[in-house]
Amino acid sequence: MRAAATTEPGRLRIIGAVLALLVVAFGASAAWQADARSAAAHDVLHRSQPLSSGAADIYRSLADANTAASSGFLAGGQETPQSRTRYENDISTAAKGLVTAAANAEPGSASEATIAKLNGLLPEYKGLVERARTYNRQGYPVGGAYLRYANEKMQQEMLPAAEDLYTTENARLDADYGDATPYPWLAIGLGVLALAGLGWAQHRTYRRTNRVLNHGLVAASAATTVALLWLVVGHAVARAELNGSYDHGIRSLTVLHDARIASLKARGNENLSLVARGADTLTVDGQQYDTYYYDFDKDMASLGKGLTRAAQLADDQGGSAPVKTAESNMAVWKQRHGAVRDDDENGNYQQALDKVIGAKGTTGECFDGVDTSLARAIDHEQGEFQRAATDGQDALTPLSAGAAVLALIGAAGAVAGIGRRLSEYR
Repeated sequence: MRAAATTEPGRLRIIGAVLALLVVAFGASAAWQADARSAAAHDVLHRSQPLSSGAADIYRSLADANTAASSGFLAGGQETPQSRTRYENDISTAAKGLVTAAANAEPGSASEATIAKLNGLLPEYKGLVERARTYNRQGYPVGGAYLRYANEKMQQEMLPAAEDLYTTENARLDADYGDATPYPWLAIGLGVLALAGLGWAQHRTYRRTNRVLNHGLVAASAATTVALLWLVVGHAVARAELNGSYDHGIRSLTVLHDARIASLKARGNENLSLVARGADTLTVDGQQYDTYYYDFDKDMASLGKGLTRAAQLADDQGGSAPVKTAESNMAVWKQRHGAVRDDDENGNYQQALDKVIGAKGTTGECFDGVDTSLARAIDHEQGEFQRAATDGQDALTPLSAGAAVLALIGAAGAVAGIGRRLSEYR
């Protein structure tokens, strides 16, 4: 190479090889990084977010099943088919969600262990509920003890495990976002270097031949410029859309899921306070409280904070309207619950029960209003996420192949341009 570099043809061959190598390296790195980010964006849209949402559905289904079980228990022999069907559907939804989660869990992972734990606890819980129902229909007080034990198993073992699964899937989602959104700095750097090399080669040719343009080098520069601009703009668009899907989709969905779970837990505690009839108490700062009423107040506070945060995150009427409706229903629920608690504490059990699961003007109507509104808000934000994340993925999908093709054209143009100069020495 030292000997070749002493002649102009030799120097031209070295320059041509270096230029072709730079352009090919740029194209390869651009294709590789674009493909990696496109795969991560695909995982966000089709794997991690659905699994995160599925984990939230498992949690919600378990909490709703617990609420439906307590509502059916309060109705005793008058349990409605709708209440029973709701409970069975929730159990079925949770079981199907666990099957899906198990199919996507990595062997030996924490998620796999959590799913196995929930699969073992679910039939235990269902057995306790059925025993509670059986004894309740026969008029035995022990039925309430079984239901409280089922609720304890749900609150202390199953829901914490479901929350762990939800947290794990959210961490996977965050990791996929982290892989999909960074700029491809390596490819951008190589693209700038390749353009600088091509510019230097054209300037060198102009100084030695007084020719303004070398067609091959111009074609190589044009192809490299297009590839570099496509790379930068494509990633900028994808990054903006993916960040938008997170800011206006995932964050809202997380808050709404948490609010919905808080409402379910509040409804369950409201029901169980009447099931227990003051049998479970706790002492806080020297003052004694009914355990379920105390937990109800905490859950309603969490629900209020969640709805306030969801209203702040909603960026259009479709997202804010159901949240406002949920807030209105929550306010009425709190008023009606105050009347329920007064009746219960004054010994008017039947009146309190009628205000919780009666035919009209009950707290159950308010809970259903909150739950339905939150479900609408979740569906809206899910659609917002889907649209933005799909646009982000679409911006990256053709980039890998396009960058590779343009790099090959650029390398061929560089070789052809240098070859045209070499032909003048033959």
